[in-house]
Amino acid sequence: MHMNIRGQTIRRIFINSLICFLLVTGLPNTSFSHPHVFMTQQITSVFDDKGLAGFKIRWEFGDMFSSMITDDYDKNKNGFLEKEEAAVVKEETFSYISEYNYFIFIKIDGKPFEVKFIKNFSAVLNNGELVYTFFVPCHVTAISNFKQIIVATYDPTYYSAILFKKKDPALNENNELFEVKTAVREDKSTSIYFDMMNPWALFLEFRIKQ
Repeated sequence: MHMNIRGQTIRRIFINSLICFLLVTGLPNTSFSHPHVFMTQQITSVFDDKGLAGFKIRWEFGDMFSSMITDDYDKNKNGFLEKEEAAVVKEETFSYISEYNYFIFIKIDGKPFEVKFIKNFSAVLNNGELVYTFFVPCHVTAISNFKQIIVATYDPTYYSAILFKKKDPALNENNELFEVKTAVREDKSTSIYFDMMNPWALFLEFRIKQ
């Protein structure tokens, strides 16, 4: 798994700049950097007949990154990503984040769950806007008591900013058999970026209907 040459160069410049800044100041500071890629997300909690099956993730990218991907990967310039083009996008601009848990950090009843792989990745252009969708398997059997799942999404390098959509940030699918509660708020139990901030997260609770 690897990044494309442009991605490698940009990330190397970013990391080197960050290291130099920290060596000079000796202290973390909220102004040390800022994200270069912006996206809004929607998380759908998907259930099966036993309980939670996993999470469907949708990322909608800002103009700059969408334009870059269009310029580099829409080879026939038709405004769409063909199957072959989308496969290259996945390999060169997405697969490398497996090193960072795919930016998906899950806790099940307070215990970390490692995201080792994803399924059903797609990359599409909607009127010039780049959209990634993929599925994160996470099987949790429902019981009579509530199970609590926290899904925080962030880039540990701070190169990308992931924000929840204002409308319908979290949805449920196939949850008829279960009592489900969802909320999107800051995860006060997790500190990131030199303990300077808390990530926003999906808080999901579910149990068998009583």
